[in-house]
Amino acid sequence: MATEIPNVIVGVDTHSDTHYVAMIDEHGKHLAAEEFLAVGSGYRKILAFITRFGLVIGVGVEGTGSYGAELSRVLRTAGLPVHEVNRPNRQARRLRGKSDPLDAYQAAESVLAERGTSTPKSKDSPVECLRVLRAARTSSMKARTISINQIKGILVSAPEQVRSRFRALTSAQLIPALERSRPMGNLTDPDNVTALTLKKLAARYQFLEREILDTDKALAEILRDCAPLLRDVPGVGIEVASQLLVTVGDNPERIATEAQFAALVGVAPIPASSGKTSRHRLSRGGDRAANAAVHHVVVSRLATDSRTREYAARRTAQGKTKKEIMRCLKRYVSRELYRQLTNPQAAPTVTDLRTARQELHITLREAAGHFNTWPGTLSRIERGLSRDDNLANQFRDWLHEQKETQNIN
Repeated sequence: MATEIPNVIVGVDTHSDTHYVAMIDEHGKHLAAEEFLAVGSGYRKILAFITRFGLVIGVGVEGTGSYGAELSRVLRTAGLPVHEVNRPNRQARRLRGKSDPLDAYQAAESVLAERGTSTPKSKDSPVECLRVLRAARTSSMKARTISINQIKGILVSAPEQVRSRFRALTSAQLIPALERSRPMGNLTDPDNVTALTLKKLAARYQFLEREILDTDKALAEILRDCAPLLRDVPGVGIEVASQLLVTVGDNPERIATEAQFAALVGVAPIPASSGKTSRHRLSRGGDRAANAAVHHVVVSRLATDSRTREYAARRTAQGKTKKEIMRCLKRYVSRELYRQLTNPQAAPTVTDLRTARQELHITLREAAGHFNTWPGTLSRIERGLSRDDNLANQFRDWLHEQKETQNIN
């Protein structure tokens, strides 16, 4: 009679140099625990160790985005189901104590109980490239800000001979002017040392500016390959699109519903009712960088999208506060972004607008006057430089009406 292969569950407590691996059976019984080096040979030994006791039905790994990233990739490549395990419960840790074996066993028990686990990001596709590039871009942005702040701070207290040369310049004019300067003289002269330091800071600023532009080009190229239609959503540019993809991860099946995506980006409505007051407030959970990206889309639409402005005006007339309106708009935007991420749709074509307007001999000023907007706004919509589907459809319908009127006359 054939012996039935037992099912085992694995928990891993990860560290920079070593990983502690523990195993339990389906009933929670502790089977074995051992420490391994966090290197290639150690990962192979972990695979051999955990498959020795039976069929692995789940592996709980702490820190799949940091110390456990490579181990998670190795385990998934071997066909094992990997789960991200949250940090151990503090109350349980106070009662049971803290050690690597205890943490590893608790990770396995979390998988068994289906408590405090989630599907980790795979980190093996172009989205991982976006994450790495964004990390470099963020540090460059911060360093550039520090450079310009230092330049302006030094100029405030600089000797008059140096300050008078650059006082009237804007930031855009100041940096090139400082970089072109040629300070010469004794290093014990405050005027000369101040001018030399300002030149070095300006050169650093220009270098960081070029680095950011190069990174943006790389981000745009990756986005064209892995999510070419995401930037068709109004208000979504390179910064927003790359952040959303990094937040969702390489395996978007981790997020099964639109409500889960809303919670992930921190726009799920939070009840804040009391007594006769019935309301919701902004969420303070989720990925705050993704929440900032959604906020950027809302702000952009409030400035450029007629439908969004009309909605905001209508809700304001109903007595809603600005925060409540922003919360609702973020929720609507997250719903649209989730649909675009899971079922991409190309932006509607607008190439017919300019041709139709010119055939009717209607100027941009005349058309803009009818819609009470700026001629440049319609021009950007015609050229596809900005997107406002509501205004574009109204513009198309109006041109059609003008054509029918001219035909009748």
